[in-house]
Amino acid sequence: RLFWGKLQSRIMARTEKPLFRIAYTLYTRTKLGYLYYKMQMRKAREHYPAGHSTCYPMEFSGIKIIPISVLSDNYSYLIIDTSSSVAAAVDPADPETVQAVLKEEGVMLEAILCTHKHWDHSGGNKGLKRLHGSCRVYGNAADNIPGLTHPLSHKDSVVVGRMNFKALFTPGHTVGHTIYLLDGPAVGAPSSLFSGDLVFLSGCGRMFEGSSTTMLSSLDTVSSLSDDTLLWPGHEYAEDNLLFATKVEPHNASRENKYQLVAQQRGQKLCTSPSTIGEEKRYNPFLRSHSAELHQALGIQQLQDEDWTQFRARVLEELRKRKDVYNRRE
Repeated sequence: RLFWGKLQSRIMARTEKPLFRIAYTLYTRTKLGYLYYKMQMRKAREHYPAGHSTCYPMEFSGIKIIPISVLSDNYSYLIIDTSSSVAAAVDPADPETVQAVLKEEGVMLEAILCTHKHWDHSGGNKGLKRLHGSCRVYGNAADNIPGLTHPLSHKDSVVVGRMNFKALFTPGHTVGHTIYLLDGPAVGAPSSLFSGDLVFLSGCGRMFEGSSTTMLSSLDTVSSLSDDTLLWPGHEYAEDNLLFATKVEPHNASRENKYQLVAQQRGQKLCTSPSTIGEEKRYNPFLRSHSAELHQALGIQQLQDEDWTQFRARVLEELRKRKDVYNRRE
């Protein structure tokens, strides 16, 4: 098992290699991918019967956000309008676990907001849809999202109770990757971004289906949001990501302070979400492709005939390459 785990990690780290392309195609376009997801879900339930992390809800102005620990390191989210007892679920990968939280909260599931097609984010869509017949399944049609009923375009709105979510098209990880921004000020609260596999705490997703220029544009969409926006990512990668950030920006004081907090949280198996967009812009190297300090640390200089966007895309590509072969996870 250890051998196959290491082999899988090596294959998945090399996104440009033929073996990876074959494995990725099998995962995303054949039933083998679904069977692999089911196997991973079964293993995770055995290894983490109470979930991989302890999560606590956050509530403000009648909106309740519940992170749900699923699979080996994923997060699904249940966002509830407590005044009307209706909810939206983001990436409900394990339908049984999400359904248990819905039942415990005594709320009706009105919408599934799916960020992208990968099974560890979309695998529970159909199961929950069967349990909640009127539930709408949202996502971008460019991704082959299971159970999709309501295709979305950039800046489309999804309304659930008093909650208004804006869909932001952010390709790069997949061709149809979409993130969801909950309008906080409309209900007297900070906005919340459910970022799927685009942005993690101190990290970003692999560029499986897009160029570095495409991914840069998507990351800039995140950077343009207000600094107090809460970030709710799709995976618990915080500690590993911050350790990688140490390699590329060893003198970043904001990163070091955040790492001390996260190390303490992970020592207790606590969920590290949310962070904020303002925090991420200070220590997440993938949101700092404009930083002269980062350029110096990477040993990269802008070429004479290279425009600023091309240069930043090259910085991002170099960062992602280094992260892909980093000897920790993701």
